[in-house]
Amino acid sequence: MPRSTQPSDVGEPLGPLPQEFAAIIRPELPSLIKEIGIEVTRAYPEYARLLNGPYGKAIQVGVEQNISAFVDQVASPSAPTTLRDEMCRRFGRFEAYEGRSLETLQGAYRLGARVALRRAKRIGRRYNLSPTLMLSFADALFAYVDELEALSREGYLEVQAHTVEQAETLRRRLLHLVLAGPPVPRTAITELSEQTGWPLPERVTLVALRPPAEVDRAALDNDVLVDLSDPQPHLLIPGTFGESRRRMLQTALRATCGAVGLTVPTATAADSVRWARKLLDLIDADVVEDAPLALCDDHLVTLWLLSDPALLDQLTERELAPVSALTATRRDRLVETLRVWLDTRGTAAQMGELLDVHPQTVRYRMRTLDSIFGDQLTDPESRFATEIVLRARHLRERTTRNGRRPPTRTDAGTRAPAAQ
Repeated sequence: MPRSTQPSDVGEPLGPLPQEFAAIIRPELPSLIKEIGIEVTRAYPEYARLLNGPYGKAIQVGVEQNISAFVDQVASPSAPTTLRDEMCRRFGRFEAYEGRSLETLQGAYRLGARVALRRAKRIGRRYNLSPTLMLSFADALFAYVDELEALSREGYLEVQAHTVEQAETLRRRLLHLVLAGPPVPRTAITELSEQTGWPLPERVTLVALRPPAEVDRAALDNDVLVDLSDPQPHLLIPGTFGESRRRMLQTALRATCGAVGLTVPTATAADSVRWARKLLDLIDADVVEDAPLALCDDHLVTLWLLSDPALLDQLTERELAPVSALTATRRDRLVETLRVWLDTRGTAAQMGELLDVHPQTVRYRMRTLDSIFGDQLTDPESRFATEIVLRARHLRERTTRNGRRPPTRTDAGTRAPAAQ
């Protein structure tokens, strides 16, 4: 039994508890454990219900283990704490499974420590223990509680990490099913949406991201589905893309460029992401001006004109066949004049300013075009097809001027004047 000390010992530095102190407090354990149980269940009724439930015995054993382990450490500081450590982690896991925060468990630990400290004061008076010894006990007790809390936090975070990872996996699976389209039974999508707690919307908006995508996940709305592991990362936004969603993406994608597809019925979500990815390709090719967040809705005509390269090549070959036998220089001048005329329907003077040539040169070229194309420029359908070709050709030429590879396939020679 430790010797009593005089009041002058109060100023001594705190040290480890003497091993003999365990012999004093060990007989107190049964009643102390009972007293702590009463105080904790009174302060936290949810634990009272648990103690009366199917897990009550296991919880009671765990509490006894935690308290007894403290005494064992006093008696033998090198004593193993493997059982206690795992029990604390289990308490943390249980709190996570129950959907509670750690505050309740931490509060219970600290309340138990206060009850134990109250008991220790009575023991100290009974055995005339020194104030320094009592201070050492309090210091060791609350350090021990810190250990318990840290171990429980490990178990709690383990469950949370697993739960979040599992939820993200299910949400990615749901996103894949939505993008797979009608071949996937709608019942499969509905069941998975219910399982993940994600209400299945009638319409969606997809967002394509330029890899490697850096996204602030915390800034995204909870209903946004994300797949950043895909070689072509993307997001799914339920419903339409309004101003609030724009602000959300601007915050979440500060370090990543994205393209927003069109809002479509959920069954055709793949179309939205396909258009968004095409827009990113056009941005990379300098056909469309770069922007942190580009909208397909702002570039519908460009997307349409360049949506089918092979078909566009065929249309180009047919519509520009009348000038295919001309030299490249003359052909390009006439075709550019024709494009400006179809775009503006302007006067020779107006077109001359745009082409940087004399109005008389414009008149001469227009007479030449009339003689070469004939009825093709007066027939509405033929003229419309020619205008489409020339607009697409002009878009393709942007990539050539910027030294970039065009985003669509073009052939050399007279089959595709746009590539010349």
